[in-house]
Amino acid sequence: MPWPASVTLGSGSVPIDPNFTVSLTGAGASDPRVQAVALRLFDRLYRQTGIKVLPRLTPAGTPATLTILVENKDHRPPQKLGDDERYSLIAADNHIRLSANGPLGALRGVETFLQLITPSFSVPAINIQDSPRFPWRGLSLDVSRHFIPVDGVKRTIDGLAAVKMNVFHWHLSDDQGFRIESKKFPRLQQLGSDGMYYTQAQVVDVINYARARGIRVIPEFDIPGHATSWLPGYPKLGTTAGPFDIVRTHGILTALLDPTNESTYRFLDTFIGEMTRLFPDDYFHIGGDEVNPKEWNESASVQAFMRKHNLATPDALQSYFNARLLKIVTKHGKRMEGWDEILQPNLPKTIVIQSWRGQESLWQAAREGFQGILSAGYYVDLMYPASQHYAVDPMVLPPAVVEKLTKAGKPIPEALTPEQAKNVLGGEAAMWEELATDENLDAKLWPRTAAIAERFWSAQSVTDPRSMYDRLEKTNHWLEYLGLTQQSNLVLMRRQLLKDDRDLSTLDRFAAVLEPVKGYSRHAEKYGTYTPLNRLVDAIPPESNTARHFREAVDTYLTNGNPEAIRTELASFRESARNVRPVLHASPILTENLEAAEALDTLSRIGEEALTYRSAPAPGTWKADSQAAVKSASQHKGDLLVQIAPGVQKLVDSVTNK
Repeated sequence: MPWPASVTLGSGSVPIDPNFTVSLTGAGASDPRVQAVALRLFDRLYRQTGIKVLPRLTPAGTPATLTILVENKDHRPPQKLGDDERYSLIAADNHIRLSANGPLGALRGVETFLQLITPSFSVPAINIQDSPRFPWRGLSLDVSRHFIPVDGVKRTIDGLAAVKMNVFHWHLSDDQGFRIESKKFPRLQQLGSDGMYYTQAQVVDVINYARARGIRVIPEFDIPGHATSWLPGYPKLGTTAGPFDIVRTHGILTALLDPTNESTYRFLDTFIGEMTRLFPDDYFHIGGDEVNPKEWNESASVQAFMRKHNLATPDALQSYFNARLLKIVTKHGKRMEGWDEILQPNLPKTIVIQSWRGQESLWQAAREGFQGILSAGYYVDLMYPASQHYAVDPMVLPPAVVEKLTKAGKPIPEALTPEQAKNVLGGEAAMWEELATDENLDAKLWPRTAAIAERFWSAQSVTDPRSMYDRLEKTNHWLEYLGLTQQSNLVLMRRQLLKDDRDLSTLDRFAAVLEPVKGYSRHAEKYGTYTPLNRLVDAIPPESNTARHFREAVDTYLTNGNPEAIRTELASFRESARNVRPVLHASPILTENLEAAEALDTLSRIGEEALTYRSAPAPGTWKADSQAAVKSASQHKGDLLVQIAPGVQKLVDSVTNK
C-alpha cells in the first residue's frame, strides 16, 4: 500500500536471512539519500523480522541479495515538484533488483520491498513496475493549536515516506500559536507561543530529515486572518489597536492584519525573506482562508482606504493584500500557495490553490489556468472512516454534490479536458489539532492516511474498499516497525484511565466497538489549547475494526443466511458491556461511559432478538420499538459512538412483523 501501477506474480520466493546483503550501483548510487536509505534498510529489516544483519554495503558489481540501481544523479539540491519517482522491482532466482531513474524512485522502491517481506521472511517472486498518479501527495499538519515536538514531526515524516507521500505541509502559525523562531522579529515567538516553538536549527534539522526520506517541506503562515498570535508581539500589524493576547480557545477569530498600512508590507517583506532562506522548497503557503471581515468593516481608516482604491468589498481588499503579498513572495524566489479564498482571476497563474471547498473549486481553478491540490474530503481530524476518505478523488465529483446540484436544478460541471486536468497536481490530507496532541497524534493520522496516500499514488481504478481495508490492517502493524505509536500509545492512555491495570483487557474489549463522534460535533464544546485530552474518547482509534467486521458479517449473513457467527459475536458484545460496568464505576474519569455500555448492551440484546425473529415473525410492536431503541443507542454517548449500531439496524429492518 499504495497499490503499484503494475504487479505480476511469479513462482517461488527469495529468502531474507542473516546473509542478506545490499549492493548499490549506477550514477545515482552516490546520492546521500540513496546511501542513507540503504543503511536504514538494515535497521528496519531488524525491527520487522528480528534478523540481525551487519549494516554494510557490498561493492558495486558484487553478488547481493538486493541490488539497487540508480541510473542518474540528481544535480538539484532541493527536491522539486515532478522529480522522477518511478521504479522497477523484480524478485526472481534468489535475487532482488530495484531499479530507478533517480534517487526518489529508489526511496519509494525500498518501501515496497519492505512491505513485500512475508511472515516467513521471504519476498515472493514478483515483477513490479511503479510510478505515481499525482506528483503532489502530502499532509498538512497544524502545530499551532497543539504544539507537536520535533520527535513527533519526524515520526510523521517517517510515516509519510513509508506510504510514498512526498510533501510535508507545516502549518506553523494560527490564532493559537506562532511556532517558529524569527531572529528578525523575536517577539513573534516570545509572546505568541507560550514558549512552545521550533528553533531555526530544529527547522533545518527537520528539513534535512525529510529530504533524506524524499519529502518536501512547505511552510504555511496563515494571513491576513488566523493571525492573532502575530499581534501580542507586534500589535501595530493589527487592524485594531488591541490589546492582544495569545488565544487559547478554538474557533474562527476576528483579529486581522491591517492590509492598508505600508508598515505591514515592510514587516512581511523582512519576515518572508527570513523564512524563505530557511525553507528551500519552491513553494511558500500564505494561508488566506476564513477571513472574517468584521474588523475591516468597522474600521474608518480601512473603509477610507477601500474607497480611495476602488475596493468595493472585503474580498476585493483581500485580493489587494494577496497581490501585494505575491510580489513579496516572488521577490524572494518562491511560488505562492494558498487556500481557495485567494483565487482571483487577476492573480498570476503561478500561484497554487489548495482547495478545502471541494472538487468544484479545484476544477474552477484548473479551468482558469491555476494549478491546484485537493484537501476537501481528506480532513483526518474529523474522525471519518478510511473508506470515506478513500472514496474521494480529485478528478471525480462526489455523488452527494451531483445529487445536490441536480435537486437544485443546476448544471453538473463538465469534466476537465486533458490539458486542464494537468493543473490538478494531487492532494493533501489535513490534520487540524484542536483535539489532538503529541500523545495521540499518530492514532489520528494512521493508518487512515495510508488509504489517502493510495488514492494519490495508485491508478484511479483502484477503488475496492474491501481490498483496501485488508491491506490497511496489515499496513497498520507494519507502520509500527517504524516507531509510530498509533496502537501502543492508545494502550498506555487507556491504562492511565484505570484504577487497576488488571482491568485493561476488560476495558479494551468494550472500547473495541467504540469510535469518536464524527465531524465537528465535539468541537462545539469549546475545547481549548490546555483542555486535557485524556478521556476514553481520546484513547481509541478513529475507526473500529471490530465494529466494521461485525457490520460486514451482518451483510454476509443477510445474503447467505448463517446466523451463528453473528449470534456468538452479539453475545460477546453483551458480555463485554456487562463486565465493563464495574470498571467504569471504579474510575471517575470513566463513569461518563456507562451510557455507552448501556447502549452496547441494548444493541446486543436487540440484535440477538432480531436473529430469533428472522425465523419466526416478531410479536406486536417489537420491530417499531426496537427501531426506536436502536436509533437512541446510535446517538453519541459521552462523545462516543457504539458502531455495531448500523449492523443491528440492518438486522432489525430485515425482520417481518406478525
